Amino acid sequence: MNKKPTLFYINLLVKFILFLFFFIAIVFQPEHLEGKGMLFRAPFFLASAIIIPIIAKARHWKEYPYDADIFVVMPFLLDTFGNMFYLFDSVWFYDDLIHCINWIFLVLAYHSFRFRKITDTRDALMLGMGFGALSIIAWELMEWLISVDGLGTVGNLSLSYVDTVGDLFTSTVGGIIGSIIGVKTLGRHNN
Repeated sequence: MNKKPTLFYINLLVKFILFLFFFIAIVFQPEHLEGKGMLFRAPFFLASAIIIPIIAKARHWKEYPYDADIFVVMPFLLDTFGNMFYLFDSVWFYDDLIHCINWIFLVLAYHSFRFRKITDTRDALMLGMGFGALSIIAWELMEWLISVDGLGTVGNLSLSYVDTVGDLFTSTVGGIIGSIIGVKTLGRHNN
């Protein structure tokens, strides 16, 4: 009998918690989540939990990338966790902290897939950092589009220049950290 790796169970737990948070947010609608756009977020955030399994099945991967799957889901789980437990509103630095941590996970996910195909460590490091920087630019653009309307009915995104620049900075730092960790721990010699 094949024993499942520990990462299999961690992966299930991370996804279960994410789905549970959205179930609570949508079904019970806690008052502190009003205006957070949880119903709007649900399909996008929950998609993070199914994208890797879909790709793995379509590409017939022999070994499932549990680490990458966890890395992809964690930013969405941590963001949802912050909303569920009122951290964005009660801990003044939570948004900055979570941007940094989420981009560490995002770039680790990138390295989980791409680094083993890159032969030069410096190139891998720079590509990871660039991926992190481009990802936060895309994220902030999406937030801006939502806030200027079209999708502005989502909730009360209170965006400011300071918030956007802070998010760009902290996420880029997270991307740099994630790329360094990824190159050191997920590199060709570690596969």
